[in-house]
Amino acid sequence: MLKGIEEISATKKRLKIEIPADIVEGEIQKALKEIQKKAKIPGFRPGKAPISIIEKKFGKEAEADVLEKLVSESYQKAVKETKIKPLLPPMAEDAIDIKRNEPLSFELVVEVRPDIENLNYDNIEVEEISTEVKEEEIEEVLQRLSKERGTYEPTEEPAMSEDLVVIDYTTDIGKEAKDYIYKLGAGPFPEDFSKALEGKKKDETFSLTIDFPEDSIADFAGKKVNFEITIKEVKRRQNIPYEELHKELGFEDMDSLKKYIRQSLENAKKEQALEKQKFDILKKLLETYDFELPEGLVEMEMKRITEEYESLGLDITQHMDKISERAKRNVKAYILIDLIGEKEGVSVSEEELKQEIMNIARRYSITPQGVVQYYMSRDGSLEALQNSVFERKVFDILLQKSNRIKKEEAV
Repeated sequence: MLKGIEEISATKKRLKIEIPADIVEGEIQKALKEIQKKAKIPGFRPGKAPISIIEKKFGKEAEADVLEKLVSESYQKAVKETKIKPLLPPMAEDAIDIKRNEPLSFELVVEVRPDIENLNYDNIEVEEISTEVKEEEIEEVLQRLSKERGTYEPTEEPAMSEDLVVIDYTTDIGKEAKDYIYKLGAGPFPEDFSKALEGKKKDETFSLTIDFPEDSIADFAGKKVNFEITIKEVKRRQNIPYEELHKELGFEDMDSLKKYIRQSLENAKKEQALEKQKFDILKKLLETYDFELPEGLVEMEMKRITEEYESLGLDITQHMDKISERAKRNVKAYILIDLIGEKEGVSVSEEELKQEIMNIARRYSITPQGVVQYYMSRDGSLEALQNSVFERKVFDILLQKSNRIKKEEAV
Protein backbone atom coordinates (compact mmCIF):
# COMPACT_ATOMS: atom_id res chain seq x y z
CA MET A 1 0.00 0.00 0.00
CA LEU A 2 2.25 2.88 1.26
CA LYS A 3 5.39 2.81 -0.87
CA GLY A 4 7.04 5.85 0.65
CA ILE A 5 6.74 9.36 2.07
CA GLU A 6 8.61 12.36 0.70
CA GLU A 7 9.17 15.56 2.66
CA ILE A 8 8.40 18.49 0.39
CA SER A 9 8.72 20.99 3.25
CA ALA A 10 8.13 21.22 6.99
CA THR A 11 4.42 21.49 6.29
CA LYS A 12 3.97 19.36 3.15
CA LYS A 13 4.42 15.62 2.64
CA ARG A 14 3.98 13.51 -0.48
CA LEU A 15 2.50 10.07 0.13
CA LYS A 16 3.34 7.47 -2.53
CA ILE A 17 0.75 4.71 -2.59
CA GLU A 18 0.39 1.57 -4.68
CA ILE A 19 -2.47 -0.93 -4.50
CA PRO A 20 -1.83 -4.36 -6.07
CA ALA A 21 -3.74 -5.22 -9.25
CA ASP A 22 -5.46 -8.25 -7.71
CA ILE A 23 -6.93 -6.14 -4.88
CA VAL A 24 -8.19 -3.52 -7.35
CA GLU A 25 -9.74 -6.18 -9.59
CA GLY A 26 -11.29 -7.94 -6.60
CA GLU A 27 -12.96 -4.71 -5.48
CA ILE A 28 -14.28 -4.05 -8.99
CA GLN A 29 -15.79 -7.53 -9.17
CA LYS A 30 -17.42 -7.00 -5.75
CA ALA A 31 -18.89 -3.70 -6.94
CA LEU A 32 -20.21 -5.28 -10.13
CA LYS A 33 -21.90 -8.08 -8.15
CA GLU A 34 -23.59 -5.51 -5.92
CA ILE A 35 -24.84 -3.69 -8.99
CA GLN A 36 -25.97 -7.02 -10.49
CA LYS A 37 -28.29 -7.65 -7.53
CA LYS A 38 -30.22 -4.41 -8.13
CA ALA A 39 -29.85 -3.75 -11.86
CA LYS A 40 -32.90 -3.98 -14.09
CA ILE A 41 -31.84 -5.30 -17.48
CA PRO A 42 -34.49 -5.94 -20.16
CA GLY A 43 -34.91 -9.69 -20.78
CA PHE A 44 -33.52 -10.73 -17.40
CA ARG A 45 -34.99 -11.13 -13.96
CA PRO A 46 -33.48 -8.83 -11.26
CA GLY A 47 -30.13 -10.26 -10.18
CA LYS A 48 -29.92 -12.74 -13.05
CA ALA A 49 -28.24 -10.66 -15.78
CA PRO A 50 -24.80 -12.03 -16.74
CA ILE A 51 -21.87 -10.23 -15.14
CA SER A 52 -20.46 -9.53 -18.63
CA ILE A 53 -23.54 -7.45 -19.49
CA ILE A 54 -23.40 -5.71 -16.10
CA GLU A 55 -19.76 -4.84 -16.68
CA LYS A 56 -20.43 -3.53 -20.17
CA LYS A 57 -23.24 -1.29 -18.92
CA PHE A 58 -21.99 -0.32 -15.46
CA GLY A 59 -18.24 -0.97 -15.60
CA LYS A 60 -17.18 2.71 -15.48
CA GLU A 61 -19.57 3.40 -12.61
CA ALA A 62 -18.10 0.46 -10.64
CA GLU A 63 -14.54 1.62 -11.35
CA ALA A 64 -15.34 5.16 -10.15
CA ASP A 65 -16.85 3.85 -6.90
CA VAL A 66 -13.89 1.52 -6.32
CA LEU A 67 -11.40 4.28 -7.07
CA GLU A 68 -13.00 6.60 -4.51
CA LYS A 69 -13.11 3.82 -1.91
CA LEU A 70 -9.53 2.59 -2.41
CA VAL A 71 -7.99 6.09 -2.46
CA SER A 72 -9.84 7.05 0.72
CA GLU A 73 -9.03 3.84 2.59
CA SER A 74 -5.39 3.74 1.55
CA TYR A 75 -4.95 7.41 2.49
CA GLN A 76 -6.40 6.84 5.97
CA LYS A 77 -4.11 3.82 6.48
CA ALA A 78 -1.09 5.83 5.30
CA VAL A 79 -1.90 8.63 7.75
CA LYS A 80 -2.03 6.15 10.63
CA GLU A 81 1.13 4.40 9.51
CA THR A 82 3.17 7.59 9.13
CA LYS A 83 1.55 9.33 12.16
CA ILE A 84 1.36 12.62 10.27
CA LYS A 85 -1.18 15.27 11.30
CA PRO A 86 -3.09 16.39 8.18
CA LEU A 87 -4.56 19.88 8.36
CA LEU A 88 -6.52 19.80 5.10
CA PRO A 89 -7.79 17.11 2.70
CA PRO A 90 -5.03 15.64 0.48
CA MET A 91 -4.45 16.86 -3.07
CA ALA A 92 -3.56 14.70 -6.05
CA GLU A 93 -1.06 16.43 -8.35
CA ASP A 94 -1.99 14.17 -11.28
CA ALA A 95 -5.21 12.46 -12.34
CA ILE A 96 -5.84 9.09 -10.67
CA ASP A 97 -7.31 6.44 -12.95
CA ILE A 98 -7.87 2.72 -12.74
CA LYS A 99 -6.23 0.61 -15.43
CA ARG A 100 -7.59 -2.90 -15.34
CA ASN A 101 -5.18 -5.63 -14.28
CA GLU A 102 -2.54 -3.06 -13.29
CA PRO A 103 -1.55 -1.77 -9.84
CA LEU A 104 -3.25 1.46 -8.82
CA SER A 105 -0.38 3.88 -8.19
CA PHE A 106 -0.83 7.50 -7.13
CA GLU A 107 0.67 10.27 -5.06
CA LEU A 108 -1.11 12.56 -2.59
CA VAL A 109 0.28 15.82 -1.26
CA VAL A 110 -0.75 16.46 2.32
CA GLU A 111 -0.44 19.68 4.29
CA VAL A 112 0.60 18.78 7.81
CA ARG A 113 1.09 20.41 11.16
CA PRO A 114 4.74 21.39 11.64
CA ASP A 115 6.69 20.12 14.63
CA ILE A 116 8.09 22.59 17.14
CA GLU A 117 11.25 21.53 18.87
CA ASN A 118 11.69 22.16 22.60
CA LEU A 119 8.16 23.48 23.06
CA ASN A 120 8.05 24.77 26.62
CA TYR A 121 5.14 26.62 28.18
CA ASP A 122 5.86 26.30 31.89
CA ASN A 123 6.11 29.40 34.09
CA ILE A 124 5.08 31.94 31.46
CA GLU A 125 4.89 35.23 33.32
CA VAL A 126 1.49 36.86 33.54
CA GLU A 127 0.43 39.89 35.52
CA GLU A 128 -1.62 39.31 38.66
CA ILE A 129 -4.60 41.57 38.08
CA SER A 130 -6.68 42.83 41.00
CA THR A 131 -10.42 42.20 40.79
CA GLU A 132 -11.25 44.19 43.92
CA VAL A 133 -14.40 46.32 43.61
CA LYS A 134 -14.21 49.74 45.29
CA GLU A 135 -17.13 51.56 46.87
CA GLU A 136 -16.87 54.44 44.40
CA GLU A 137 -17.33 51.99 41.50
CA ILE A 138 -20.59 50.79 43.06
CA GLU A 139 -21.69 54.41 43.50
CA GLU A 140 -20.95 55.14 39.83
CA VAL A 141 -23.19 52.25 38.80
CA LEU A 142 -25.96 53.43 41.13
CA GLN A 143 -25.80 56.94 39.70
CA ARG A 144 -25.89 55.61 36.15
CA LEU A 145 -28.86 53.38 36.93
CA SER A 146 -30.64 56.28 38.60
CA LYS A 147 -30.18 58.32 35.43
CA GLU A 148 -30.97 55.52 32.96
CA ARG A 149 -34.13 54.53 34.77
CA GLY A 150 -35.31 58.12 35.05
CA THR A 151 -38.20 59.49 33.01
CA TYR A 152 -38.43 62.59 30.83
CA GLU A 153 -40.57 65.33 32.39
CA PRO A 154 -41.61 68.71 30.90
CA THR A 155 -39.53 71.70 31.98
CA GLU A 156 -39.81 75.44 31.50
CA GLU A 157 -36.01 75.71 31.50
CA PRO A 158 -34.07 76.38 28.27
CA ALA A 159 -33.17 73.24 26.33
CA MET A 160 -29.76 71.71 26.94
CA SER A 161 -27.75 68.73 25.70
CA GLU A 162 -29.54 65.37 26.14
CA ASP A 163 -32.94 67.03 26.57
CA LEU A 164 -35.85 65.97 24.39
CA VAL A 165 -37.59 68.71 22.43
CA VAL A 166 -40.92 68.42 20.66
CA ILE A 167 -40.85 70.69 17.59
CA ASP A 168 -42.79 71.66 14.51
CA TYR A 169 -40.73 72.67 11.49
CA THR A 170 -41.12 73.73 7.89
CA THR A 171 -38.38 73.98 5.26
CA ASP A 172 -37.73 75.80 2.01
CA ILE A 173 -37.56 72.46 0.16
CA GLY A 174 -41.15 71.48 0.95
CA LYS A 175 -40.57 69.08 3.83
CA GLU A 176 -42.19 69.69 7.19
CA ALA A 177 -42.96 67.86 10.43
CA LYS A 178 -45.37 68.16 13.35
CA ASP A 179 -44.61 67.07 16.91
CA TYR A 180 -41.18 65.85 15.87
CA ILE A 181 -39.25 64.52 18.89
CA TYR A 182 -35.54 65.27 18.82
CA LYS A 183 -32.86 64.48 21.39
CA LEU A 184 -30.20 67.16 21.55
CA GLY A 185 -26.79 65.77 20.73
CA ALA A 186 -28.10 62.46 19.42
CA GLY A 187 -28.72 63.14 15.72
CA PRO A 188 -29.64 62.21 13.02
CA PHE A 189 -29.20 65.91 12.11
CA PRO A 190 -25.74 67.54 12.24
CA GLU A 191 -24.35 68.83 15.54
CA ASP A 192 -25.10 72.43 14.46
CA PHE A 193 -28.81 71.59 14.60
CA SER A 194 -28.59 70.52 18.25
CA LYS A 195 -26.43 73.50 19.14
CA ALA A 196 -29.02 75.86 17.66
CA LEU A 197 -31.75 74.27 19.80
CA GLU A 198 -29.76 74.65 23.01
CA GLY A 199 -30.94 77.61 25.07
CA LYS A 200 -34.33 77.75 23.37
CA LYS A 201 -37.52 77.60 25.48
CA LYS A 202 -41.03 76.31 25.02
CA ASP A 203 -43.14 78.33 22.51
CA GLU A 204 -40.04 79.93 20.99
CA THR A 205 -39.91 80.21 17.17
CA PHE A 206 -36.74 80.81 15.16
CA SER A 207 -35.07 80.29 11.79
CA LEU A 208 -32.08 78.11 11.10
CA THR A 209 -29.94 77.16 8.09
CA ILE A 210 -28.11 73.83 8.07
CA ASP A 211 -25.71 72.32 5.50
CA PHE A 212 -26.26 68.55 5.52
CA PRO A 213 -23.22 66.48 4.47
CA GLU A 214 -23.52 63.95 1.64
CA ASP A 215 -23.10 61.01 4.04
CA SER A 216 -25.79 62.21 6.43
CA ILE A 217 -28.41 59.59 7.35
CA ALA A 218 -31.08 62.29 7.45
CA ASP A 219 -33.51 62.84 4.57
CA PHE A 220 -31.74 66.14 3.78
CA ALA A 221 -28.36 64.56 2.88
CA GLY A 222 -26.28 66.81 0.60
CA LYS A 223 -28.67 69.77 0.84
CA LYS A 224 -28.56 73.26 2.34
CA VAL A 225 -31.87 73.62 4.20
CA ASN A 226 -33.59 76.62 5.75
CA PHE A 227 -35.74 75.66 8.75
CA GLU A 228 -38.52 77.54 10.49
CA ILE A 229 -38.78 75.88 13.93
CA THR A 230 -41.22 76.17 16.84
CA ILE A 231 -40.34 74.63 20.20
CA LYS A 232 -43.55 73.07 21.52
CA GLU A 233 -42.10 71.36 24.57
CA VAL A 234 -38.80 70.73 26.37
CA LYS A 235 -38.39 67.53 28.39
CA ARG A 236 -35.54 66.69 30.75
CA ARG A 237 -34.72 63.35 32.26
CA GLN A 238 -35.42 63.24 36.00
CA ASN A 239 -33.30 60.74 37.88
CA ILE A 240 -35.00 58.19 40.11
CA PRO A 241 -34.50 59.22 43.75
CA TYR A 242 -31.61 57.27 45.26
CA GLU A 243 -33.75 55.83 48.06
CA GLU A 244 -36.30 54.43 45.55
CA LEU A 245 -33.81 52.88 43.15
CA HIS A 246 -33.80 49.41 44.74
CA LYS A 247 -37.61 49.20 44.44
CA GLU A 248 -37.51 50.24 40.78
CA LEU A 249 -35.00 47.46 40.09
CA GLY A 250 -36.85 44.80 42.09
CA PHE A 251 -34.54 44.49 45.13
CA GLU A 252 -35.64 44.21 48.75
CA ASP A 253 -33.37 46.98 49.97
CA MET A 254 -30.36 49.06 48.96
CA ASP A 255 -27.90 46.62 50.54
CA SER A 256 -29.22 43.80 48.34
CA LEU A 257 -28.82 45.98 45.26
CA LYS A 258 -25.28 46.97 46.22
CA LYS A 259 -24.36 43.34 46.85
CA TYR A 260 -25.65 42.39 43.40
CA ILE A 261 -23.72 45.24 41.76
CA ARG A 262 -20.53 44.29 43.61
CA GLN A 263 -20.81 40.67 42.47
CA SER A 264 -21.54 41.70 38.88
CA LEU A 265 -18.55 44.06 38.78
CA GLU A 266 -16.32 41.45 40.35
CA ASN A 267 -17.37 38.81 37.82
CA ALA A 268 -16.75 41.24 34.96
CA LYS A 269 -13.30 42.13 36.31
CA LYS A 270 -12.39 38.46 36.71
CA GLU A 271 -13.45 37.78 33.12
CA GLN A 272 -11.46 40.77 31.84
CA ALA A 273 -8.42 39.74 33.88
CA LEU A 274 -8.65 36.20 32.55
CA GLU A 275 -8.87 37.38 28.94
CA LYS A 276 -5.91 39.73 29.46
CA GLN A 277 -3.81 36.91 30.93
CA LYS A 278 -4.74 34.56 28.08
CA PHE A 279 -3.82 37.25 25.55
CA ASP A 280 -0.44 37.82 27.26
CA ILE A 281 0.35 34.09 27.34
CA LEU A 282 -0.49 33.68 23.66
CA LYS A 283 1.50 36.81 22.76
CA LYS A 284 4.61 35.42 24.50
CA LEU A 285 4.22 32.03 22.83
CA LEU A 286 3.88 33.68 19.41
CA GLU A 287 6.98 35.79 20.06
CA THR A 288 9.02 32.83 21.34
CA TYR A 289 8.41 30.27 18.60
CA ASP A 290 8.94 30.76 14.89
CA PHE A 291 8.11 28.03 12.38
CA GLU A 292 6.91 27.52 8.83
CA LEU A 293 3.18 27.99 8.42
CA PRO A 294 1.02 25.71 6.23
CA GLU A 295 0.23 27.71 3.08
CA GLY A 296 -3.20 26.17 2.52
CA LEU A 297 -4.32 26.91 6.07
CA VAL A 298 -3.12 30.52 5.80
CA GLU A 299 -4.99 30.91 2.50
CA MET A 300 -8.18 29.55 4.05
CA GLU A 301 -7.90 31.94 7.00
CA MET A 302 -7.21 34.87 4.67
CA LYS A 303 -10.36 34.00 2.74
CA ARG A 304 -12.40 33.89 5.96
CA ILE A 305 -11.05 37.25 7.16
CA THR A 306 -11.54 38.79 3.70
CA GLU A 307 -15.21 37.77 3.76
CA GLU A 308 -15.48 39.30 7.23
CA TYR A 309 -14.04 42.60 5.96
CA GLU A 310 -16.35 42.56 2.92
CA SER A 311 -19.39 42.04 5.16
CA LEU A 312 -18.38 45.26 6.95
CA GLY A 313 -18.20 47.14 3.65
CA LEU A 314 -14.42 47.64 3.84
CA ASP A 315 -12.21 48.00 0.77
CA ILE A 316 -10.18 44.77 0.72
CA THR A 317 -7.38 46.21 -1.43
CA GLN A 318 -6.54 48.70 1.31
CA HIS A 319 -6.38 46.05 4.04
CA MET A 320 -4.55 43.12 2.42
CA ASP A 321 -1.43 43.56 4.57
CA LYS A 322 -3.53 43.53 7.74
CA ILE A 323 -5.54 40.53 6.51
CA SER A 324 -2.36 38.59 5.69
CA GLU A 325 -0.73 39.44 9.02
CA ARG A 326 -3.84 38.51 11.00
CA ALA A 327 -4.29 35.23 9.09
CA LYS A 328 -0.70 34.18 9.78
CA ARG A 329 -1.04 35.06 13.44
CA ASN A 330 -4.28 33.07 13.76
CA VAL A 331 -2.81 30.00 12.06
CA LYS A 332 0.33 30.17 14.19
CA ALA A 333 -1.79 30.45 17.35
CA TYR A 334 -3.97 27.52 16.24
CA ILE A 335 -0.94 25.28 15.71
CA LEU A 336 0.62 26.21 19.07
CA ILE A 337 -2.63 25.58 20.96
CA ASP A 338 -3.19 22.31 19.08
CA LEU A 339 0.32 21.06 19.89
CA ILE A 340 0.06 22.00 23.57
CA GLY A 341 -3.37 20.38 23.79
CA GLU A 342 -2.04 17.18 22.26
CA LYS A 343 0.98 17.20 24.57
CA GLU A 344 -1.31 17.61 27.59
CA GLY A 345 -3.79 14.99 26.39
CA VAL A 346 -6.65 17.49 26.08
CA SER A 347 -9.86 16.23 24.48
CA VAL A 348 -13.49 17.32 24.39
CA SER A 349 -16.08 14.77 25.47
CA GLU A 350 -19.67 14.58 24.25
CA GLU A 351 -20.81 15.65 27.71
CA GLU A 352 -18.57 18.73 27.65
CA LEU A 353 -19.89 19.67 24.22
CA LYS A 354 -23.49 19.30 25.42
CA GLN A 355 -22.72 21.45 28.46
CA GLU A 356 -21.24 24.16 26.24
CA ILE A 357 -24.39 24.13 24.11
CA MET A 358 -26.51 24.50 27.27
CA ASN A 359 -24.34 27.39 28.52
CA ILE A 360 -24.67 29.27 25.23
CA ALA A 361 -28.42 28.63 25.18
CA ARG A 362 -28.79 30.13 28.68
CA ARG A 363 -26.54 33.09 27.88
CA TYR A 364 -28.53 34.10 24.82
CA SER A 365 -31.95 32.90 26.00
CA ILE A 366 -32.44 30.46 23.13
CA THR A 367 -33.06 26.72 22.99
CA PRO A 368 -30.16 24.22 22.82
CA GLN A 369 -31.59 23.11 19.46
CA GLY A 370 -31.29 26.72 18.28
CA VAL A 371 -27.58 26.74 19.19
CA VAL A 372 -26.97 23.51 17.29
CA GLN A 373 -28.93 24.77 14.26
CA TYR A 374 -26.90 27.99 14.22
CA TYR A 375 -23.54 26.20 14.09
CA MET A 376 -24.79 23.57 11.63
CA SER A 377 -26.19 26.19 9.25
CA ARG A 378 -23.05 28.33 9.51
CA ASP A 379 -20.32 25.66 9.46
CA GLY A 380 -22.05 22.40 8.62
CA SER A 381 -20.79 20.86 11.87
CA LEU A 382 -20.13 21.53 15.55
CA GLU A 383 -16.36 21.53 14.99
CA ALA A 384 -15.99 25.27 15.70
CA LEU A 385 -17.82 24.84 19.01
CA GLN A 386 -15.68 21.82 19.89
CA ASN A 387 -12.52 23.77 19.04
CA SER A 388 -13.68 26.59 21.33
CA VAL A 389 -13.99 24.19 24.28
CA PHE A 390 -10.64 22.60 23.40
CA GLU A 391 -8.95 26.01 23.31
CA ARG A 392 -10.44 27.01 26.65
CA LYS A 393 -9.19 23.80 28.28
CA VAL A 394 -5.69 24.39 26.89
CA PHE A 395 -5.62 27.95 28.25
CA ASP A 396 -6.78 26.66 31.64
CA ILE A 397 -3.67 24.46 31.70
CA LEU A 398 -1.43 27.32 30.55
CA LEU A 399 -2.81 29.56 33.31
CA GLN A 400 -2.28 26.84 35.93
CA LYS A 401 1.33 26.48 34.79
CA SER A 402 1.94 30.24 34.56
CA ASN A 403 4.00 32.37 36.92
CA ARG A 404 1.79 35.11 38.38
CA ILE A 405 3.66 38.34 39.12
CA LYS A 406 2.54 41.67 40.53
CA LYS A 407 2.30 44.64 38.20
CA GLU A 408 5.38 46.39 39.55
CA GLU A 409 7.39 43.20 38.93
CA ALA A 410 6.24 42.83 35.34
CA VAL A 411 8.82 43.58 32.69
